[in-house]
Amino acid sequence: MNAHTPTSSPAAYALRPAQGRAEWYMGNLFEWKVESDALSVAEATAQPGSEPPLHVHEREDEAYLVLNGQATFQVGDEYVEAGPGTFVYLPRGVPHGFAVRSEVARFLLVVTPGGLEGHFHRFGTEAAERTLPPLPEAPPLDAIGADLAARGVQIVGPPLAVLLAA
Repeated sequence: MNAHTPTSSPAAYALRPAQGRAEWYMGNLFEWKVESDALSVAEATAQPGSEPPLHVHEREDEAYLVLNGQATFQVGDEYVEAGPGTFVYLPRGVPHGFAVRSEVARFLLVVTPGGLEGHFHRFGTEAAERTLPPLPEAPPLDAIGADLAARGVQIVGPPLAVLLAA
């Protein structure tokens, strides 16, 4: 198998560490490993303050495998404390989000079906290096919310970190 950048219809391939499209999005680093209509996979590195708002997907299921760090996931009305090795499945139709509880957390993110990475490409920027970017000062939240809504993702509350801090 040859290593290459994934396409919308990937053939078999292998990626080594630090291969795949790397982009910064809202204070996170996403390293895309698979981008296809059937499946999207990324290694995601997050920091406190970079977490998504509570949201619901109408089309996609998501799954996270915590690689390192600590996070709290909200799945519907339940909370899951997650450290390395914890797997969290987030089916479509269930409100969910997470809060990073350590300096940095790293996840393997799987989204099925694929295609949602188009949102990250639209609002992200190519990563100059594979490190965390600074948190954005004034993200275009209205445009981001509108794009997500057009993709079947509804924002239903603030980031979990805001709720846990209250």
